[in-house]
Amino acid sequence: MKVILKDGKELDVENGSTGAQIASKISTSLLKEAIAVSVDGDILDLSQSIDGDNRKIAFITKNDKEAMDIINHSAAHLLAQAVLSLYPNAQLAFGPSIEEGFFYDILFDTPISENDFLLIEKKMRELANMAYSIVRTEVSKSEAKKIFKNQKFKLEHIDEVEGPISIYTQGDFSDLCRGPHVKHTGLLKNFKILSLAGAYYKGDQKNVQLTRIYGTCFFTADDLKKHLDILEQRKLSDHRRIGKQMGLFMLSDYGPGFPFFLPNGMILRRELENYWYKIHEDNGYLFINTPIILSRELWETSGHWKNYKENMYTTVIDDKDYAIKPMSCPGGLIVYNSSIHSYRDLPLRLGEMGHVHRHEASGALAGLFRVRSFTQDDAHIFATLDQLKSEIKSLLALYDEIYKVFDLKYSIVLSTRPENKYIGSIEVWNKSEQILKECLEEVGVEYKINEGDGAFYGPKLDFKLKDSMNRIWQCGTIQLDMNLPERFDISYIDADGTKKRPVMLHRAILGSIERFIGIITEHFKGAFPTWLAPEQVRIIPINSVSHIEYANKIAKTLKDNNIRVKVDSENEKLNYKIRNSQTMKVPYTLILGDNEMNENLISYRLFGQQKTNTISIDEFVSKITEDIKNKKTYRD
Repeated sequence: MKVILKDGKELDVENGSTGAQIASKISTSLLKEAIAVSVDGDILDLSQSIDGDNRKIAFITKNDKEAMDIINHSAAHLLAQAVLSLYPNAQLAFGPSIEEGFFYDILFDTPISENDFLLIEKKMRELANMAYSIVRTEVSKSEAKKIFKNQKFKLEHIDEVEGPISIYTQGDFSDLCRGPHVKHTGLLKNFKILSLAGAYYKGDQKNVQLTRIYGTCFFTADDLKKHLDILEQRKLSDHRRIGKQMGLFMLSDYGPGFPFFLPNGMILRRELENYWYKIHEDNGYLFINTPIILSRELWETSGHWKNYKENMYTTVIDDKDYAIKPMSCPGGLIVYNSSIHSYRDLPLRLGEMGHVHRHEASGALAGLFRVRSFTQDDAHIFATLDQLKSEIKSLLALYDEIYKVFDLKYSIVLSTRPENKYIGSIEVWNKSEQILKECLEEVGVEYKINEGDGAFYGPKLDFKLKDSMNRIWQCGTIQLDMNLPERFDISYIDADGTKKRPVMLHRAILGSIERFIGIITEHFKGAFPTWLAPEQVRIIPINSVSHIEYANKIAKTLKDNNIRVKVDSENEKLNYKIRNSQTMKVPYTLILGDNEMNENLISYRLFGQQKTNTISIDEFVSKITEDIKNKKTYRD
């Protein structure tokens, strides 16, 4: 049979050849470097047979992104093998690779803690050093049940799988898995167990809670060290730590998942929201505010009562069922339907900072990143089909403008029609997807396609933000909705006098205010751009007595120019005061002494710098005002 290589060349091989055999035919060095093989886009072990003519193959090596998924998935199996060796009664659930690592969910008969990490790692290291071959086999269900007779979660999974069961074995340990995996455990020496968490079996809080063990694995010790160094940096940048240090927000056991914003955090939040309102007003948006609590009938019409009720907070008012809104879309549709619309009214762009509540599992809560009460920067656009492309292109430009203000790079993913669960005709889906593709291509934006990951009601664009520590955050989205316009029977009067159905776009740019504040807090490590900083200027009189009057005079000038300023009049040493200003990450620290007072000047330091600059107060006001106006993300 013929296979087609990555460079387009054809290679004659025997039918049923394995990836390893094909690699060896190309070169011994490729056989040595290869981790797995991609066959028509499907990634297989090197030991798996390849049948059929003209199959497109490409070998995965250590330098490919897919290789990191493979080594981390293999490391999850190594962890499970070590755990079973140390805790024979443990019940194994699932152990996938994830972004930057892996986890395995396990039910222990006795609780474990981080104190057990060293013991588990020691056993993992022993198993890695044995360099066990990792062998894939396929067995019947009955045979699989014999192998996993003492593992209840595995037995349950076997019953759910159709056809042959694939098993991976290393030494005396076997696990259910589709693969692929590395060739032997000797490649799994550079690992680290990172943390523990609770996780419900299959993500359902009605099920038993398991212990989730997180870890990471790399091909080289140097890469592992680099990653662990990054994780340490992230700890220092943790928004929960910075939030407490800078007085931004707090969390309380009286309201798990319901954050409290403190005075400094409210300044940051207000500036963020003011910017959002201003840029949307400039882009032709009108603003609405819809109730937090709405009746059951509304949520039944929208489909949320049937499909999302377990995530909703409900109550009874006057013997009727109500729910606190988990999203703002139905309220926006009520607003649209409250009046008759003409084609002349479209496009209609309705923005809402919608305060929503969703019941999240307690184990999933994480600072501002995962909360139960948050504010979505929602907007719903109602347009004719002819206006759709123009609206999407405008949105792409708006998203780009906003993300650049926060110095956030991003990529775009187009998610297409799910294979089974979707509404509407395939023709409408195809047309919608084509419109999204054309918009992206016509504005020259690169994108990836995520086949089958669209919402049941329509295709979508997801915006993946990359922060200063190279982490990816899903924030923005643009969604075409074919469901709610039908459910709510919305329409407009066209030029010919007939009723027509508008196209509806759901969109959010920041995602949620709370989560976005968490993201940019870590992105900037608390050193916010001047326009966002809760305290923009800290004035330090060298002598708290003789220089305080001049300090207050400068502070008044700055306040008169709408600059947020604080005078440190504490009777402390100068260096202590400067360090305190740096701790609070104040953009500008003014140090005033005799020279400044006598010459009517100011001396300032930028955050993170030692250099002192001396200029007039008018020059400084002009400088910082320009800094704020232009929303600079850097300081010079």
